Amino acid sequence: MRRTSSTSWGAVTRCLALGLLGTGCLAFALLGALYPGPVAAAEPVQPVATFSIVGYDPQTGDLGVAVQSKFFAVGAVVPYAKAGVGAIATQAFANTTYGPHGLEILAAGKSPREVLEALLADDAQADQRQVGIVDAQGRAVAHTGARCLEWAGHASGENFTAQGNILVSQATVDAMARAFRETEGALGEKLMRALEEGQAAGGDSRGRQSAALLIVRERGGYAGFDDRYCDLRVDDHATPIRELRRLFDMWQGWALVIEGYRHTEAQDWEAAFAAGRRAIALDPDKGEPYYHLACYYSKAGMYDEALETLGQAVQRQGDLASRAKTDTDFEPLWSQEAFLAIVKR
Repeated sequence: MRRTSSTSWGAVTRCLALGLLGTGCLAFALLGALYPGPVAAAEPVQPVATFSIVGYDPQTGDLGVAVQSKFFAVGAVVPYAKAGVGAIATQAFANTTYGPHGLEILAAGKSPREVLEALLADDAQADQRQVGIVDAQGRAVAHTGARCLEWAGHASGENFTAQGNILVSQATVDAMARAFRETEGALGEKLMRALEEGQAAGGDSRGRQSAALLIVRERGGYAGFDDRYCDLRVDDHATPIRELRRLFDMWQGWALVIEGYRHTEAQDWEAAFAAGRRAIALDPDKGEPYYHLACYYSKAGMYDEALETLGQAVQRQGDLASRAKTDTDFEPLWSQEAFLAIVKR
């Protein structure tokens, strides 16, 4: 059953009675009549009708949010996360203060349930909000306001909560929950599979437009300066989840390359080689992942393995030869005939 609001038709009447037939006054009043709840400057005029999943990986400590919506740039509104603290999705008639404020309360030691109660208690429009929260212990909680537009609801479990509004049916959140539980691998893959299965089950009843994936890991960002491990957005696309998958698969390869270099800095050679091999497995036809594995081997003093792998890299991508000529990771090999043959110098 569609929920309606009786607010703001009085505003139309008042405008007419006062002779205020200007477009500004009339448009303002009509907006209030068409959308539930009071119209105010701080209130959105379009609900963030969406489906999202918030999750935690107890193996890595990663926390994240994945979301899709018939809404432009949904990644700018819904997902919030802080490493070691928690992750939050705020949607429907979204209150974006739920993200930063909720994380602050979590960081102060409160449970997700206590955080949710605090957020809702301070919000006069709580019955129009939808929010999902997971903390760094995997505890999850969600809220779907009684005036969220149908179909609206959530499904929560250990380490995750899935929620959506203006959906085709409950099947979307059920499919997301099932995909999260059943998918093997790291958090990013679990979140992506949840989005894909949610869309396949019906998704947003209005269609598709944007999607986003945010994952945080302590010192997981560029050069370890922040915790933004994965931050991908598709702001406007005919098939946003499919495009997000393309970007995610590309990101996975680079994330493994960076992980490999971090392991070499710690001289954890086997972990570095394993990361390099996984990067190759993701895209075995490209030369780039072979090149970086060759760097790891060279830094470890395994020069035969470095030369063999560098040869495979150049065979797949010829321009890598010129890079290798000046890459100090290969400096111990620069004078070797086998190296010179590969780079043809």
